[in-house]
Amino acid sequence: MRIAVACDHRGYEAKRRLTPVLKAGGHAVEDFGCDGVAAVDYPDFAAPVARAVAEGRADVGILMDGSGIGMCVAANKVRGARAALVYDHVTARRAREHNHCNVLCLGSDLLGEDQVRQIVDIFLSTGFGDGRHARRTEKVCKVETEECGPPPAAKPAG
Repeated sequence: MRIAVACDHRGYEAKRRLTPVLKAGGHAVEDFGCDGVAAVDYPDFAAPVARAVAEGRADVGILMDGSGIGMCVAANKVRGARAALVYDHVTARRAREHNHCNVLCLGSDLLGEDQVRQIVDIFLSTGFGDGRHARRTEKVCKVETEECGPPPAAKPAG
């Protein structure tokens, strides 16, 4: 799986520990920063990850900050990104099965390393439930179109 990851300064240590685990699991990981614990602004890192996912350059995104809230808000401003703030096994599974989320947001101040790994594993291994959930996800996409206009035309290859 192609995974785009990013964090702000509060999520840096969690990202630093998670990235090698993802790579060891056979995933292709693209790191969008940040690269240390000096204070940064989360939208500068959330938006590029959300764009990579929305444009199909990554299958999913993983964003980490202190609470996960800021990254989630910023990622959801990108058309085509469906970011979820996840804090346990249930929300990890539901984000994928019910809401077809493609960006996982985690609060590194609120979760231990084992919790982060378990949540990530569940998020990555859970598929979309389809059925009634597809109808609801289509309605969310319709709202996005109503608010933002039609999606841009696909760019020609080459």
